[in-house]
Amino acid sequence: MKLFPYASGLVSTFDGETESDFAAGLDIKYGITENITLDATLIPDFSQAGFDDVQLNLGPFEQQFAEQRQFFTEGVDLFSKGNLFYSRRIGDRPSGRLNLNNDESIEEYPEKVQLLNAVKVSGRTKNGLGIGFFNAITKKTEVDITNTLTGQKRSQIVEPLANYNIMVLDQQFNKNSSVTLINTNVTRDGDFRDANVTGLLLDLVNKKNTYGAIAEVKMSTFNDVPNTENGYTARLGVGKNSGKIRYSLTYDYADENYDINDLGILFRNNYSNYNAEVSYRTFEPTKNFNNTYFGTWLNYNQLSNPNTFTGANTGFNFNGQTKTLHNLGINGNWNFGKQYDYFEPRNGFDSYFVTENYAQSNMWISSNYNLFFALDANLGYGRFFNDDRKNFNNIWFGLNPRFKFNDKFLMVLGFDYDNYTADRGYVNGQEVNDEIIFGQRDRIDMTASISGSYNFNSFNALTLSFRNYLSTVTYDDSMYTLQSDGSLNRSDIYTKNNISSDLDFDPDINFNTWNLDLSYTWQFAPGSQLTALYRNQIFNFSNDSEAGFFDSTSDLFKQEQRNTFSLRMVYFIDYNDLKKVFQRKS
Repeated sequence: MKLFPYASGLVSTFDGETESDFAAGLDIKYGITENITLDATLIPDFSQAGFDDVQLNLGPFEQQFAEQRQFFTEGVDLFSKGNLFYSRRIGDRPSGRLNLNNDESIEEYPEKVQLLNAVKVSGRTKNGLGIGFFNAITKKTEVDITNTLTGQKRSQIVEPLANYNIMVLDQQFNKNSSVTLINTNVTRDGDFRDANVTGLLLDLVNKKNTYGAIAEVKMSTFNDVPNTENGYTARLGVGKNSGKIRYSLTYDYADENYDINDLGILFRNNYSNYNAEVSYRTFEPTKNFNNTYFGTWLNYNQLSNPNTFTGANTGFNFNGQTKTLHNLGINGNWNFGKQYDYFEPRNGFDSYFVTENYAQSNMWISSNYNLFFALDANLGYGRFFNDDRKNFNNIWFGLNPRFKFNDKFLMVLGFDYDNYTADRGYVNGQEVNDEIIFGQRDRIDMTASISGSYNFNSFNALTLSFRNYLSTVTYDDSMYTLQSDGSLNRSDIYTKNNISSDLDFDPDINFNTWNLDLSYTWQFAPGSQLTALYRNQIFNFSNDSEAGFFDSTSDLFKQEQRNTFSLRMVYFIDYNDLKKVFQRKS
């Protein structure tokens, strides 16, 4: 059985150094036919891509980031079929593992791999055949390793020359139906892991678009020298797609070897899940609403191997738009009965952590964006309804006021707060005497943000993006050991203090990040623009979890700051115009 080995802990893209670089890239867009386009980039520079909304990660799965690079956000609909493509894998951290001896160390581990080139061809023929081809190549990446006793240096490859490829054929038929064949492949040079995933997708809808069915089957193959493993997943679903009342039934299956994470993203495998949904919608305006939606669902989840129950939940969702164009809603979720979490213990599927009867609810409002002042706000609360966890509480809220001063000037402020009291979870990295250690902790997350834009005219614009994120985690002194039945037993041996002293590990966390982007863009010709960007980044990680907001901010500004100024020019050259110039000269 396999559990994806994503380490929990902090995730950050900040390297704490000041850099001075010059980069020149080449982007090409060419219309092969009226409906099929080729896009290519050579040694691209993504230094002005937006910063990631990094968070402290205490869970067993990696954090997923939105794509910020323009080349990977445009014209990728075909490549997203089957959810097999996560573009952040390309140019991500190296995939290899370091082999260090006891007396060896490295100065710096690379945060990313250089993209050398990428090309994509996509479009649809007049007969409804969608064609997609994507290929990208990343550079070989090495790290320098130093023997601390002798001073001798050596290098090790942590990511070889790698090729990423996707091919898609998507045939539409019967107006709204389609059948899709997609293949993703990652080939790495030398004795590194190669991976291949193939999917066949069927989406059937009747001509009136009232009823539909889906069927998907995918196979993953990876060669992680010297082993080769195949994994499988399938999905079946039927439902009613139109009208006031809609419903669906879905079954999802994946075995313990199914793995798409070389070019896709999959948080977990080994599941056999059943889902039922029903909803009621109104489309005609009533006295108070333009439209409304109410939906409810029921999930029943199992492991596929062994075929054992892991949990069930149900919930509801209501939202609507008022006559004054305000949107509002409320939703809730209830994990009823015992839930068996095989991932929080992080030892494959050998152990599980049991929780019971958790419920949460959230309400929100998004007022009319056409007004000078608009507000996005939400408030939520969650708790366990069993005596063992009666001290647990989770309350969160968000306030995001928007000010539309005029058609040129927009500013959005944001503050989000999330408070966990008496939460319980795996204490990162600690397995003592074959015992899995859990702790009870209080956690507070706060995020403050500002975004704004001022358009001087159609060709000149100033934009601002700012985000400060603070997360503090404070553990109780008592620790717990995970029992074979999934319960926790207060330990008489392990405490926070002796874990900190004996194992040199302090579980308390103060995690603080600061990101600011200020950019000016000038479009000096059709398709051509000059962008000046100032970026300021600060990051601090400590164990002073009981420090207040102002003390944490003061400590943050004592850290080394990364100040970056970059100037990027994109100049569009029309091949047809260039051809005419050469023809006149000749």
